[in-house]
Amino acid sequence: MQISRILIGAISSTALLIGCSQIPNKANDLNNFAAVYNDISEEDLRQHTKTLASDEFEGRSPTTAGETKTLDYLVENFKALGYQPGNGNSFLQAVELMEITADPDMTLTMGNHSFAYKENMVASSKRETAQINLADSDIVFVGYGVNAPEYDWNDYEGLDVKGKTVVILVNDPGFENPDSGKFQGKTMTYYGRWSYKYEEASRQGAEAAIIVHETAPASYGWSVVANSWSGAQYSLVSKNRNADRVAVEGWISLDAAQKVFTDARLDFQAEKSKALKGPYSVPLNSKASITINSTLKKSVSNNVIATLPGTKRPDEHIIYTAHWDHLGLDTTKQGDQIYNGAHDNATGTAASIVMAKAFSSLNIKPERSITFLVVTAEEQGLLGSKYYSEHPIIPLNKTVANLNMDAMNVLGRTKDVAVVGMGKSELEVYLGKAVKKQGRYLTQEDTPQAGYYYRSDHFSFAKQGVPALYAEGGSVPYDEATAKYRKRAAVAIRACYHQVCDQFRESWDFSGIKQDTQMFFDVGYSLAITESWPKWNATSEFQRK
Repeated sequence: MQISRILIGAISSTALLIGCSQIPNKANDLNNFAAVYNDISEEDLRQHTKTLASDEFEGRSPTTAGETKTLDYLVENFKALGYQPGNGNSFLQAVELMEITADPDMTLTMGNHSFAYKENMVASSKRETAQINLADSDIVFVGYGVNAPEYDWNDYEGLDVKGKTVVILVNDPGFENPDSGKFQGKTMTYYGRWSYKYEEASRQGAEAAIIVHETAPASYGWSVVANSWSGAQYSLVSKNRNADRVAVEGWISLDAAQKVFTDARLDFQAEKSKALKGPYSVPLNSKASITINSTLKKSVSNNVIATLPGTKRPDEHIIYTAHWDHLGLDTTKQGDQIYNGAHDNATGTAASIVMAKAFSSLNIKPERSITFLVVTAEEQGLLGSKYYSEHPIIPLNKTVANLNMDAMNVLGRTKDVAVVGMGKSELEVYLGKAVKKQGRYLTQEDTPQAGYYYRSDHFSFAKQGVPALYAEGGSVPYDEATAKYRKRAAVAIRACYHQVCDQFRESWDFSGIKQDTQMFFDVGYSLAITESWPKWNATSEFQRK
């Protein structure tokens, strides 16, 4: 399938690109860019995705044989395309990880109930110690566990939770009360992310932090929690061995939470309603206990970084990101044990290679440098990009923008492009021009309540002040045939998120990934030939540091 044959057939390649003010007004440059743009290939995207998601790569878990195969594959491709090592003479940036594997033989006791691992609770510890023993810790419900002065909200106000177990609702107060004017309504803020809740509980001195899982506000089912928070868990190696983190980080199911509240002679839904109205906390007058035995292993994984030097301002970089990792192998499972991660994120990794090919195929290379940063350990909490953003090889004040590709559109061509975290930066101006040339338009993501802006690698750059863009094919199919295919395929895509069934399928329609790869190529090229620096919008929570 080719991208919009009607559009390409009706408009010449040169005219197609005239609308972008950043592209030089030279016929040969226009024609060359158009030719390279149109040569971005569905077949290339398909083959790279198929290879990376094959059983041979063993689910691409960090520090495994699957990582070695993945790194070799990426470096080989970047070298063949003429890219230079992005880290001195190396294509790799070592990321020192602490692998902590909790013994699944654990039971969480809360009040009069005991909960079984993965069935209705998961727990682990980021502290670098072989055993955590939480014994008879007082339980306190702290609502959404948010301390946000700018929203005049502090669930911990007046509380001393040192040594205690805090029970926390998922998401933030705007989600189920969108007309209240609190937070950003249905659109999740960072305060709704599980990572923030553990961080804030740690700052408050709690000994354990337990999040109550509910599918709608979490935006994923219990099986995702059970699969993602069990097995080997990674964190960045810490000088203080993460002694400042809560000792226990965990989740309980809604059913488990209701039992705990009933034990305390409280109704969970009634207490949740109180937490929605304003900062709220209440002691549950019960105790929590759990022993977590862990195996610790310090290991090194790697980010891959490859650069095509700019012709005029090589010290200024546009950085594309994707994460190469997935969940690896689970040898305790019956039957299929490989989490192949075809959609998440062999697709984005494949797009990195294909886009790198496009830039290297240009007769006249961009004035700014183009760098591809394919990171590790995204599935463990954006660790590879977090490490890079805190130990940048390219100075952050020389990083013009970050463009991120994660779990790309395998549902066919769309008329719209969904901007994740819409309204945050001027990068959307560049994006708008790129999609207009495709006959598409920008729209807000379908589920801003899921907080996807805070769930992929661009967020690590945004926290450091670098304008970061995450966008993907939207929800309006290009035609009726695509709509029918999309209806069938979307069910499997949703059901297979973080499951062993996230496997490459020959039936996948790669025309949507082609659209989006061309789109990101256009955005990056436009940024790379201008002297302008995109800015955050004034209403964004991020600004250049």
